[in-house]
Amino acid sequence: MSTAVQNTTTSVRRLYVLLCGFEILPKTVSTRNLGANIIMSEPISAYLLDTTEGWILVDSGIDETRIDDPVLAKKYFVDRGWTRPPVVLPIHRLKYQLSLIGVEPEMINYVILTHTHADHTGNLKYFPNAKIYIQRQEYEYAFQSSEKLSGAWFRDDYDNRPATDWLLIDGDTNIVPGLDLISTRGHTPGHQSVRVLLPSGRSIIMTGDAGDLLENYENEILPGESVDDTAALKSIRRLNQLASLPNTCLFLCHDPILIQTLKLLPDYYD
Repeated sequence: MSTAVQNTTTSVRRLYVLLCGFEILPKTVSTRNLGANIIMSEPISAYLLDTTEGWILVDSGIDETRIDDPVLAKKYFVDRGWTRPPVVLPIHRLKYQLSLIGVEPEMINYVILTHTHADHTGNLKYFPNAKIYIQRQEYEYAFQSSEKLSGAWFRDDYDNRPATDWLLIDGDTNIVPGLDLISTRGHTPGHQSVRVLLPSGRSIIMTGDAGDLLENYENEILPGESVDDTAALKSIRRLNQLASLPNTCLFLCHDPILIQTLKLLPDYYD
């Protein structure tokens, strides 16, 4: 595999944005030491790529079955320090959204995980045929003993996947023409972002949680938590630099203003 570079041809035909629910949380979760008295309703986003190599899902949202059951909601959210369980309506459910464009879970060939927090790994169980792209550092961290993981990791989401399902990546990597994985570590040990080149010539970078909000990038504000602050700031600056390239923009997973301006599935970008 080659180092991530801007491709002039692309295997990506369409990019779909999936709104998978909302997290209700203090703003300090997204902006370090800023806005402790502000409660945000932040979207949970995932992305679907229609490519010549098959269907590729970027992140998988959160498992709504743990929200619907009060006992599980307490166990997985309240007892782990979440402000409250996320809000996932029927229209937000991942399988329902895929059905709107005729995609069955078994048709997903690959899942790319930006990182292994629970609002990104929640629905992996629905994709038994998918191979999972993940940075090696993220994989190794996520599979350490559960006692060492914070409440943001739900190891149940990914613990039972066969070892052969995991495709481990080391740093920047081109997966197929027009699809690059970009190392943006800091928020988690092996966080990565995803850049796609569309047929129109437009490049979109799905940032994951390198920075939740536009102000993280505009003002170089660290995320609420990171395992490596120096690396996290470096990643924000790197994404800003990439976004300054012609015809390139950032899609943020959790920004409540940006999500209202994006085309949502069944609409798409091409």
